[in-house]
Amino acid sequence: METIWLYQFRLIVIGDSTVGKSCLIRRFTEGRFAQVSDPTVGVDFFSRLVEIEPGKRIKLQIWDTAGQERFRSITRAYYRNSVGGLLLFDITNRRSFQNVHNWLEEAQSHVQPHSIIFLLVGHKCDLEGQRQVTQQEAEKLAGAFGMRYMETSARDAINVEKAFVDLTRDIFELVRSGDIKIQGGWEGVKSGFVPNTVHSSEEVAKGSRQCLC
Repeated sequence: METIWLYQFRLIVIGDSTVGKSCLIRRFTEGRFAQVSDPTVGVDFFSRLVEIEPGKRIKLQIWDTAGQERFRSITRAYYRNSVGGLLLFDITNRRSFQNVHNWLEEAQSHVQPHSIIFLLVGHKCDLEGQRQVTQQEAEKLAGAFGMRYMETSARDAINVEKAFVDLTRDIFELVRSGDIKIQGGWEGVKSGFVPNTVHSSEEVAKGSRQCLC
């Protein structure tokens, strides 16, 4: 029987209001660009399957968070149960880039005892003529915080798929190597549905319980 999905990863998308978080997620999950997008109130939820290797699919639960300060108490609760995240700024809005550090600090203060693998995303790269943040300074900031950097456009579908898939692959490799572990009571990573198959970690646990008769 065919594997449905190997793991479920919960991702959170954060950043200032109007940087295009909802548009990016809808382009990835629904394949469309909304010319007009209402501000997110609290948190919205999306999902999609991604095949990272032939026959290996990951189910992504994607949480779209509100950027406005009045909703921050709601969105903070979602950090702890996320394994990965996209931190967005708008390349045409320098203030949104300057606030990246604040978003990282907030995430790190609420994610304990876990950690989130972040990808820094410079969004709206189709508006090159209005750019206020250079690619070089964004890459430097990402490097300082141990993140990768990528520029995307939901309108022109530039690097949208790549951003989510690359982040998913990074997390998958950390799960496969044991650096990220499935833990009870944590929603960041869950074992998926693989009919008639057990995961290697489960095989090890099962083997340790067997009695040699």
